[in-house]
Amino acid sequence: MNNKEFRNMILIGAAVTILLALGGFVLSGKMAGILCLITGIVILAAFYFYTNKRYKKIEGINDYLVKVLAGNNTPDILEQEEGELSILANNIYKAASTLKYQNELLSDDKKQLASAIADISHQLKTPLTSMMVMNDLLTNEDDPDKRLEFLRTQSAQLSRMNWLIQTLLKLSKLDAGTTELKREEVTCKDLLEEVIKPFEIQFELRNITYTNDISDIKLNCDKNWTVEALQNIVKNCIEHMDEGGELKVDTLDTAIFTQITISDTGCGIAKEDIPHIFERFYKGKNAGKDSVGIGLALSNAIITGQHGEILVESIEGVGTSFFIKFYKTII
Repeated sequence: MNNKEFRNMILIGAAVTILLALGGFVLSGKMAGILCLITGIVILAAFYFYTNKRYKKIEGINDYLVKVLAGNNTPDILEQEEGELSILANNIYKAASTLKYQNELLSDDKKQLASAIADISHQLKTPLTSMMVMNDLLTNEDDPDKRLEFLRTQSAQLSRMNWLIQTLLKLSKLDAGTTELKREEVTCKDLLEEVIKPFEIQFELRNITYTNDISDIKLNCDKNWTVEALQNIVKNCIEHMDEGGELKVDTLDTAIFTQITISDTGCGIAKEDIPHIFERFYKGKNAGKDSVGIGLALSNAIITGQHGEILVESIEGVGTSFFIKFYKTII
């Protein structure tokens, strides 16, 4: 009876019942008046019962919303009854569950962002510190040869920083969905020729044997981004090979997917590192000293963004194979 509207309705109903009973008594006698009074009381009692139940349910929904807005843990309640309020309650519970889930995702994103910023700061701090030391040495160094050596070191560090920043920007664009991967039909032969071309001098200088078994399979992909992804994989293979190693690239076409395989005879990847090699800033035990741990992450983002996947097989001391699959239908 705390609800003013509910209280007024009960009072009006009681007043109408009394008036009908008096009218019946005056017009038709004592029995008619009693009958009107009993009928009015029964109707009023039924109205009171169902309306009170309805208001309690509304009050329960309101209490639930108050808890949601306060950020408290709310129980999962499923209404089994029929009716508009039950449907409304279920929808509110579903909305609250969705908001809770989205809030948890947002919290995880914030943690990942903080972790990424810390990793980026660490990666940039190392070359910056080196450049600051080189700069101090340059101011006090008169030997032309040493000055040239310091300048070359600074140039190498600047190149490393530039690559890191550019790669992070590309990853950020892919994450944000601001970069559209445009699919076009290209042949694997043309695609892989463009991938390998920048490494030909390195093959010659390090006496790396390059072999391939590439056919004219047609592939639907974003050519420029795919070239970038495959070049990062080739670069990773070269960095983990000694002089005189071998790099092999071949292709395979099936009814379900088109596959490009890039294999090396390098140091291999530790078994415990394989599940993590596509994580950003992850560096396994066989990673080079200058490894940042972001090139393969970019490759994976590009390939998966085109409904593909990258699988890895590796044996330490024997070599590694990357299987890049482009599915012909979305699975």
